[in-house]
Amino acid sequence: MARMKYGFVLLGNDKQVVELAQEAEVAGWDAIFLPDDYGSAWLRLAAIAMKTERIHLGTMLTPLPQHHPWTVAAQVATLDHLSNGRVILAAGLGVLELDKVGLQENRKRAQMLDEGLDLLSLWWQGTSMRDLTYEGHHYRLTEMAADVPWPTHKPLQQPRIPIWVIGGEKASQVRRAAHWDGALMHGSPEEIRQRRAMIEAQRIDSVPLEYIVEGETPGNDPEQARAIAQSYAEAGATWWIESMWEEKDRGYDMLGRIRKGPPGDIQVKW
Repeated sequence: MARMKYGFVLLGNDKQVVELAQEAEVAGWDAIFLPDDYGSAWLRLAAIAMKTERIHLGTMLTPLPQHHPWTVAAQVATLDHLSNGRVILAAGLGVLELDKVGLQENRKRAQMLDEGLDLLSLWWQGTSMRDLTYEGHHYRLTEMAADVPWPTHKPLQQPRIPIWVIGGEKASQVRRAAHWDGALMHGSPEEIRQRRAMIEAQRIDSVPLEYIVEGETPGNDPEQARAIAQSYAEAGATWWIESMWEEKDRGYDMLGRIRKGPPGDIQVKW
């Protein structure tokens, strides 16, 4: 029986998030995640990788259709080597980011996300960059004319870096979540339980899927914090991601909450 794992979404400037990540590692958190501000998160995470040893590193989350998938593949695989295999990639449509540049059609964004994820998986195989080809609706890779010995970027983790996607209510979201490595979900414990069952019904891979819930627990009430995480673990969640997006009077700041540590040692019963 596995225990629930805990992450923390870090907010702050470049130096602050590096310091917060070090504090999170000391306090026993399993992972830290950074908002992916137009790709800047990967530079910050590289700095964090150099200052930490155990804690996993990721984004919350990367708007993959906003970027060239092969560029993201190269950045993430490089970070995986620098961190000794500690990277998680959480990817989504990038609704806010793509609204900014005029790509407002969700169907197109979803198609780009699916193709982009397939391209990541192909690129991470470390095959010949010259020979790798792909034909999609939105992305196309052709054979290189030059005879160059460059390989694509193979990460340290195998068979690939874990990919987390949104496990929402839409059929396309359920299908996508069942195909990859983790499902990011919002809702009550009962809603998580129901959605987990929908995803598991379409799951083919024998490797257990991670179920990730994001929210906030009170840093000044350990018993209530544990009770909140426990309720989601009983519903099937395997990760709790602590996030403090809203600015409000809590009686403690982000550093204070990090130092309080995760909600508790909770067993996942699924």
